[in-house]
This record gives sequence, C-alpha cells and structure tokens, in this order.
Amino acid sequence: MAHTNFLFTSESVSEGHPDKVSDQISDAILDAFLERDVKLGIADDSQVNTRLGCEVLCTTNKIVIAGEGRGQLFRTIHGKSVVDREFITQIARDVVKDIGYDQNGFSFHGADVEVLLHGQSPDIAMGVNAKKKKGGEEEGAGDQGMMFGYACNESEVYEKNSFMPAPIYFAHKILKVLSDKRRSKQLFDLQPDAKSQVTVKYVDGKPVGATKVVVSTQHNEQSRNGKKYTPGLIKDMIADAVESALPKGWMPKSSDFLVNPTGNFVVGGPDGDCGLTGRKIIVDTYGGYAPHGGGAFSGKDPTKVDRSAAYATRYLAKNIVAAGLADRCTIQVAYAIGVADPMSVLVDTHGTGKVDEKKLEKILPELFRLTPTNIRRTLKLNKPIYKRTAAYGHFGRAPDKDGGFSWEKTDLAAQLKSAFK
Repeated sequence: MAHTNFLFTSESVSEGHPDKVSDQISDAILDAFLERDVKLGIADDSQVNTRLGCEVLCTTNKIVIAGEGRGQLFRTIHGKSVVDREFITQIARDVVKDIGYDQNGFSFHGADVEVLLHGQSPDIAMGVNAKKKKGGEEEGAGDQGMMFGYACNESEVYEKNSFMPAPIYFAHKILKVLSDKRRSKQLFDLQPDAKSQVTVKYVDGKPVGATKVVVSTQHNEQSRNGKKYTPGLIKDMIADAVESALPKGWMPKSSDFLVNPTGNFVVGGPDGDCGLTGRKIIVDTYGGYAPHGGGAFSGKDPTKVDRSAAYATRYLAKNIVAAGLADRCTIQVAYAIGVADPMSVLVDTHGTGKVDEKKLEKILPELFRLTPTNIRRTLKLNKPIYKRTAAYGHFGRAPDKDGGFSWEKTDLAAQLKSAFK
C-alpha cells in the first residue's frame, strides 16, 4: 500500500552552481548552432541540420568544451571537420558573464577556454540520418535507452498549471527568487552559487507544508560597511525572500530553516568545486519523485532521445493529468539507436487513473507518434530554446511565446478527453 502520510525532500541548485554553469554553456552552444540554421533558412520542421553532443568542464579559471557534432559552425579543412573555436570561446565567456562570475578564481574574462569539439562519428550519423519509410522520412533514435515523463496534480492548489511534485517545484522557486533579487541588486552581497533543499509534509497524499528548508548561498566576505558575514546574518538577509517563494503558511520555524550550515560560503562556483555537464539530472527533472532513465539533457540536439523523448513523455503525462484522466502519471519509453519507433511504451497512473492504462498505451502513439522526427516537429524543437532550460528545471515552467518549453503545453488534453468519451 502506498504511503499517504510522509515526508519527501528534493533539492535544487542555482545557475551559478558549477554543474549548472557547465549545462548552460553546453546549451548556449547548441542554441548558437540552431540559431545559425534559422538564419540560413535550414532549420525547418522537415529536417535537422545541427547535431551536437557538447560536454563542458569548469574549474578554477578553466573551461574545457568537448564533444562531437555537425552544423554551420563547423568547416572542413584538409578533409577534417573543424569548429569555429573563437566563436565557441566567446559563447562560453558570455554565459559566465551573464551568470555573474567575475572573481579571482573564476571570471568571464580571465578563465582559459579550451575547445575540443570535433565532427560527428559517421557510424553514429548513419544510424540517425533520416531513412525513407512509408509516409515519409524518419530519423533513427540518436542512442539507445529509456526515458520517463511524469506529471501530478498535487500542487495545483498552490501553483496552477505546474503539474509538478511540490518539493522540487518550491526548491527551484526559492533559488529563482534569490537569483532575481541578486541580479536586481536587492541582495547585492549574494554571489551566483547556491543550493536549496525543501522537505514537504504530505497528509492523505497531499502536500500541506514544509517541515525543513535548507539554503546554502555564496556571498561576499563582508558587507559594504565592512562587517564580516556570518550564517546568521545571511539567514536574516534572505529569510523574507525564501518565505515569499513558498505558499502561505509553509515557511518552517526558524530552527528548521537552515542557512549555510557548514559556515560561511565565500569561495564558490567552479573555483570551489569542479562542474560538469549533465551531473544534475534529478534536479533537472522531478527531484527524485519519479523514475529517471539516466540520460542528461544539456548540450544534446533534438535527434537525441535522451532529451527529446523525455520532453515528449512529460508532455503526454502532463496532458493526461490535465485532461482529468489521472491524478498522477508516469510514462516510460525505450529506444534502440538508429530505430525510429520506440521499443516499448508504458503508462502507469499509480492507482489514480480514471481510464484503462492499456487503452492509454494504445491511444497515445496514435495521437502523438513517439518517433524522433515527429517529436521534433510537433514540439518544434529545432529552435534555439535550450539555454533557458539549463537552470531551475526543464519541467513545470510556463511555455514561452517563441516556442520555449513547448512540452509544457496542455493542448492535447481535449483530444485525450474526447478519445475516452
């Protein structure tokens, strides 16, 4: 029997966390490739020109960019595919500058940037390139693996249309509020690196409050009047901002609100800890509340099902819950490299379903084909919309007018309702 009364904890990290710095650089490079395609008129729904698998390492005044790909930022020299290293270097510096790093140990202008991107393996390209099939051409999946999508309605009373678990949603929101106040100079002594952790109490399966909140945030060593910062002073500084990010009445008592519990947090970011692309996959998704297939998102173009199929399964799960067909929904798909159609599709409504899960498994691929080509075209994933996803979660965000977070739309809900009338 499932627990109905329990505590659940999720964490988030800010855009200045070393791993998130790496994620944002990877996705900013992907956006640059896709933006070049758009300008040249070769990024339409019928094809995808860019292929990219971009990994970044950040440490003390060092950024290493590696991976493979193809696209307009590559050129052929002596038979080899060579990337525009100066352009890629500037992208990385611009990301670091936007985050706010200009410190002795990590600076947008002082960091050494090494670019090691190379052309895509022809063996991988052969499996992914579109093949003629009945009804048109289909790209093969960019890799094997399984992907999960999840949605629930537990937080709708607090945050409309998020369809997310409360712990991860509010862990993200706390850090986003702190970041906004840092950038607007309201909390000018905070620095970019930060982490949050929220423990939510559930009663009868519904979130009712936060029992513990932990925030670790980088800060200047001393205030402008020369007073040295202590964890207590930082706690007083951010308490109102943290409370504003939570539903009314959720802020725990002072002894259960922990701030910089190891002491001061002056040295941070990549100078304090090495960062790598793809190391915050649970932060990026559902905070541990749902299964994860293990594949990271950032730096990967939309032919790579690690990313696109995870977006598609979230889209389908969210629309099922939005349609009122279930209170919770997990969807799993699995792929083989080079093969367009998924190996399997599983729908689990965790005992909350109002319709037969087997019928959902049959109807979903009819309403939304789970091939890389159809996912890319339907969700319009050829656009430069990815850097914004690389901090504060890929899910639970409002769709943007330019096509960003298209997988958060609930425009399939009406069709799903109709299919079960």
